[in-house]
Amino acid sequence: MSDDPLFPVVKLRLLFGARAMLGPGKVMLLEHIRDLGSISAAGRAMGMSYKRAWSLVEEMNAAFRAPLVDSARGGVRGGGAVVTEAGLAVIAAYRGFEAAARQAGAGELAALRALLADMSGEK
Repeated sequence: MSDDPLFPVVKLRLLFGARAMLGPGKVMLLEHIRDLGSISAAGRAMGMSYKRAWSLVEEMNAAFRAPLVDSARGGVRGGGAVVTEAGLAVIAAYRGFEAAARQAGAGELAALRALLADMSGEK
């Protein structure tokens, strides 16, 4: 990442027919669940409700052969969630694809950036 406001950021949204979509938000949610151990904490970190975070987890779990997130209800032990091996593989594949796309398209991104209007005055 760069401090340059004109540095292009690549955000990929992958559509798998009408069945499934995977994009930067869902992958970030998986990463937060991995790091925080909780769907609700991951949702809070992203500024979304628990209901929305849980809905996205359910969508992802239904779209893939194996669940991407395993969760346990709260209670005495506090519940929590873990990203499964399949979930970790999805994160790695998505981030790898994202990096490959940035690298493969570097020339085109530079050409697009060169064509941008001067935004130094924050028009």
